[in-house]
Amino acid sequence: MTIDVDKLSLRELTALLTAAEQRKKLISSRRPIAVVRRKAAALAAQYGYTIEDLFGEQPAAESAGKKRSPKRKSGKVAPKYRDPDNKRNTWSGRGRMPRWLMQKTKHGRSATDFLIPGLARPTARKNSAIGKRTLVKKV
Repeated sequence: MTIDVDKLSLRELTALLTAAEQRKKLISSRRPIAVVRRKAAALAAQYGYTIEDLFGEQPAAESAGKKRSPKRKSGKVAPKYRDPDNKRNTWSGRGRMPRWLMQKTKHGRSATDFLIPGLARPTARKNSAIGKRTLVKKV
């Protein structure tokens, strides 16, 4: 963390110095971690336990926190849309529409104009009629 002292006002500098002094006092009053660890192990041994018995295999900080399941990443999907001007610009149809396609659809073209032939079908929207049955009344 770097702090640009030249841009700080007098009030901000005073607050920074006060916070630094408080932090320095806290750190200097602490005992070294090795000493505290030895004392904790000795106290546990005095009652017939080991540190692993008390806290398990994980450190205490990790076991106290809420465990999260890892997010499942979706696999790569083949592109459905390609920019004819720049062949590197592709889009799979998932997520936000890319800028190049958004620019072209603003100027009157449809996203289906950029479908890769033979590989892709248009992405159906939730409110589209693709795949829904419609009732046609015959007169």
